[in-house]
Amino acid sequence: MAATAGLVVSVSPWWRDTPAGSLDSTAATLTAAGRIAGLVAGYLLLVQVLLMSRLGILERWVGTERLVRWHRDVGATLLVAVLAHLALIVVGYARSAGHPVLTQVGLLLRDYEDMVSAFTAAGIIVLLGLTGVRAVRRALPYELWHRLHLASYLVLLLGFGHQFSNGAQLFPPGPARTWWLGMYAAVLAALLVGRVLGPLRFNLRHRLRVADVVAENPETVSIYLTGERLGQVDLLGGQFLRWRFLTRGCWGQSHPFSVSAAANGRWLRITVKVVGTHTRDLRNLDAGTRVWVSGPAGTFTAAHRRTDRALLIAGGSGITPIRAMLEELPPGAALIYRARTPDDVLLHRELDWLAQARQTSIWYVIGSRDDPGPRQLMSAAGLRRLVPDLAERDVYLCGPAGLVAHSVRALRSAGVPRRQIHLATFEL
Repeated sequence: MAATAGLVVSVSPWWRDTPAGSLDSTAATLTAAGRIAGLVAGYLLLVQVLLMSRLGILERWVGTERLVRWHRDVGATLLVAVLAHLALIVVGYARSAGHPVLTQVGLLLRDYEDMVSAFTAAGIIVLLGLTGVRAVRRALPYELWHRLHLASYLVLLLGFGHQFSNGAQLFPPGPARTWWLGMYAAVLAALLVGRVLGPLRFNLRHRLRVADVVAENPETVSIYLTGERLGQVDLLGGQFLRWRFLTRGCWGQSHPFSVSAAANGRWLRITVKVVGTHTRDLRNLDAGTRVWVSGPAGTFTAAHRRTDRALLIAGGSGITPIRAMLEELPPGAALIYRARTPDDVLLHRELDWLAQARQTSIWYVIGSRDDPGPRQLMSAAGLRRLVPDLAERDVYLCGPAGLVAHSVRALRSAGVPRRQIHLATFEL
């Protein structure tokens, strides 16, 4: 609602500045539509950057899962608005001046201040839009995908000059210009707090270091970390932090990993599966390596449940946030752990211990995705047989995308309300 109201206020200067009868030609109509699309695109860009700001109050208010969904939806709409703005303005100007479209593009780049920057920003937005395609996203290494998304800040910088030097509604001093400058200031303040000041305070306060690296299996390691005032870390089981290990080969990358044990005041732990160059290097971390973190983040926690009982479904290394959460859920939880082979089951002893200590029922579902036994167990009917009161529980899901999507469909078919299904997400 607030976002819609902000959009209306942001676009209203066009309505105020456009006299009746001025849209008396196709060229004028196209140009006016292009200006509206430009105002919409500028507003959506600010919203998109705000969603990426990692501002804690925004995450707690909206929820991580919804933030990620909004981020995707706004990104797609932003791409459409930018392309519409570009096409409508160019064609409108070309028809008005009687020039071919390509000639008009050249004139815009030559004669208008900050237009080269604007075209560059549009190109970056198109590139970012392509990375949002699911097949492209899966093919990109996380490091590259993350760095490409940081280009959103460059788009904000490049587009700023264009908006205020070429925008018909924002060039002259007045309420519209003040409103837009205020929005820029607010978004930049959110970025400063969420991405700079918050992490700076956390790291100066807790000064994390690697204490030990323990192999869980040939493909997975647990990294134990110590620091200062760990009893004061505001961290819930199921949350994640973004970890940057300050050693050669690792310091240039920051990755999101959930804690795999609840905070205990003595140490923190993450459990990481080797899936690329960066995670492979983590196996060789030395004790004493300094760590820079951002967070904690995420609403995949026991605190966000709606009922008194929970079902947790994990696949592979998706057990890590769920393992930490088990310590904070009320007794009587149920856990379904999906793995390809017995060797892929992580933290087996800890889970069995928690099953007794926390009165938790655990089912280890072993086999490939094509095996009929696991497929039947993970169906709506199979889940109801394992957990008859399924629809009366909160359900927490973490694992491969295919498992999560299949499980959500099965849960909905089994009568679990959507509001009781919680998904772990590490984007933004």
